Amino acid sequence: MNRDEILETARNLINGERAKEYGDASLNHARIAALWTTYIRSKPDDLTPVDVAMMLVLMKVARSIETPKDDSFVDIAGYAALAGEMSTVGWRKHKRSRGSNE
Repeated sequence: MNRDEILETARNLINGERAKEYGDASLNHARIAALWTTYIRSKPDDLTPVDVAMMLVLMKVARSIETPKDDSFVDIAGYAALAGEMSTVGWRKHKRSRGSNE
């Protein structure tokens, strides 16, 4: 796809299918912002890859408020599984590979 095709596809999605599925974009993004703000404010340290996965779970939760879909629940489970894995083996391995002493 070239840039024009990408932009056209995006335009069609955000003005059509996605708008119908998730409702008003401003309201959806406000829900996501509220959930992410609460999450980030409760963190004493920098965000980690685990936090990113958890925040993506929260994004799916916010979208599901408008339209609960099987796909969203599958995505939530997938992000949670990744967070769980990264919180044990993966994240520690990632920190070591960056030269962290933790």
